[in-house]
Amino acid sequence: MPFNLPILLTWLRIVAIPLLIGVYYLPAEWVSDYERNLFATVLFVAAAITDWADGYLARKLNQTSAFGAFLDPVADKLMVAAALIVLVQLDRTDSIVAGIIIGREITISALREWMASIGARKSVAVSMLGKIKTTAQMIAIPMLLYHAPLAGVDIQRLGTWLIWIAAVLTLWSMVYYLRRAWPEIARRAGDIP
Repeated sequence: MPFNLPILLTWLRIVAIPLLIGVYYLPAEWVSDYERNLFATVLFVAAAITDWADGYLARKLNQTSAFGAFLDPVADKLMVAAALIVLVQLDRTDSIVAGIIIGREITISALREWMASIGARKSVAVSMLGKIKTTAQMIAIPMLLYHAPLAGVDIQRLGTWLIWIAAVLTLWSMVYYLRRAWPEIARRAGDIP
């Protein structure tokens, strides 16, 4: 297993997950609700920045690896799933939204893995629609974690709108990827005994 700066940043994202969840289990005497929300927001935003940074550094320093390419999306999906579960627990988003986003990530990850195993990964490569969906959820989640007005803006309401937009884009992108893969799925459906 290679170890370099981009992979270290990816591992730090994974280590941040229990911290994001754990801050909400600290006793009320130790930390206020505002401090919990602020810590979780800063942690999530830092994780999002390291997601960008590890990819940039891997390319810039020529430190790309198969392990890094595997671990990076896993770290991203785990962080988003953990944040969504926390938000559902705190009643800041709907379980339908979390189910759609998490379910899509599992489905498309499995689809990509299968398509790669049959040599057709390019047909389900990341699309612009997927990038827009990711951007919407990466902006919405910190707003929902922060859960307080910011500069007179109702961040919770804005975050709620954005997470629903992300959920719609999530479904749309899932349909897009499944349609791209459908010819191969249909062709190979007869391979199953």
